[in-house]
Order: sequence, then C-alpha cells, then structure tokens
Amino acid sequence: MTDEKFPGWHGTTILAVRRGGKVVVAGDGQVSVGQTVMKGTARKVRRLAPGGHDVVVGFAGSTADAFTLLERLEKKLEAAPGQLARACVDLAKDWRTDKYLRNLEAMLIVTDGREIFVVTGAGDVLEPEHDVAAIGSGGNFALAAARGLMQGDLDAEGVARGAMAIAADICVYTNGNLTVEVLG
Repeated sequence: MTDEKFPGWHGTTILAVRRGGKVVVAGDGQVSVGQTVMKGTARKVRRLAPGGHDVVVGFAGSTADAFTLLERLEKKLEAAPGQLARACVDLAKDWRTDKYLRNLEAMLIVTDGREIFVVTGAGDVLEPEHDVAAIGSGGNFALAAARGLMQGDLDAEGVARGAMAIAADICVYTNGNLTVEVLG
C-alpha cells in the first residue's frame, strides 16, 4: 500500500525451487515501513492441508489481504481435492472479477510438491520456467541467484537457502530469518 495510512510498506522475498523430486518454498522474515524494520521474524510461508493434500503457500504484499486469499484458496482446494491448477485458476478468476477481492494487494506462490504456480491479482496463474519462482521486493535477486545455483550440485533446499542468502545481502527489504517448507 502506498496511501497516507501505510506509506512505503515493503518487505518479503519468497522463493520456490523444484529439484530432485522435492519442492522447497523459502520466505524471509522482514517487514519494513519506509526505512524502518518493523519486524524481522514474520512467517510468510504456510502449509495448508485441505482434504489431506499438503500444499505450501508463500505470500508477498499485505498480510491481511494474503490471509484472505489463503482462506479462499483453501476453500477452492477443498472443493477440488488434488487439483491445484484448477484451484489456483478459480482463485485468480474470483480475485480478478470480484469487486471486493480485486482491491487485495498480494501475490502468492503455491505448490503441492509437483506443480508450482505464481498467482496474482491481475488474473495470472503462472508456471515458472527453470523450476524456480520468486515474488516480493527481493524476488528478482533470489530468482537470479537460484537460477545460477541450479547450475551446480546443490539440492533444492541448498539452492533455496543459498539464493535467499544472496537476496538478503543485496535487498534492503530482505533478511536472513527464513521459514522453509519442503514437499516431496
């Protein structure tokens, strides 16, 4: 948000890496307002288990907006168990067309350990190329670092942790306090 009530809220780097039969989602813990770190240990990666199917979601943007979207996604997953792509597309359609949801400011990375999707309020449901996806203010740094680290022998978690460390060294809105979830 950038209005007078919430000037310059920044912070979040979320990264998903698929490698060797595993998907790792990592998120940093920093929330900043302008030039001030408001919190360094926020948890922006969550595990959902609708209908017994593990799904991991990382979010960037407004926390309240993200939790609204997580609740909606969970309902979509309960209605279509095991169909992550369908649930993400249905969420994106609602997000894009619903008058209330349209104003939500967040982005999501969603995975079930097989598929990875980036879901946006513009109605996008994107599958990443190169088995790496990233969102948030440090997302491009983490994405570039992860793609480079994928050239080596690290496993999925090693790539994710290494890329997040590089992003934290470069982006002032990213820290090294990670939440890491592994599927697969």
